[in-house]
Amino acid sequence: MADCVMVYTATESREAAVALGKGATEARLAAGAQVVGPVTSLFWHLGEFGEGEEWQLLFRTTSDRYPDLEAHLLANHPWKNPEVVAVPVAAGASGYLGWVARTVGDAAD
Repeated sequence: MADCVMVYTATESREAAVALGKGATEARLAAGAQVVGPVTSLFWHLGEFGEGEEWQLLFRTTSDRYPDLEAHLLANHPWKNPEVVAVPVAAGASGYLGWVARTVGDAAD
């Protein structure tokens, strides 16, 4: 079975988050996406401390598909330098992880 990863990013609006999630999922770069928000973000940017409202996106994909998902997110994200990170899934229900792999094309249907 393919190694699954959770991929995280955020946008400034629900509409932008839904558009990114829809595009990546329709292209089968991710098996699914969740939009969570709004959330409060606290951060350093351009040497200044900031606070803002963001919408988080959580994607499910495989290690093999991650580079394509990252490229898609960077090309379509409204920010110049967005956070895009992948965290390995250490364990999960085999049926669910199999679905992720099949959906993004890493396993036979």
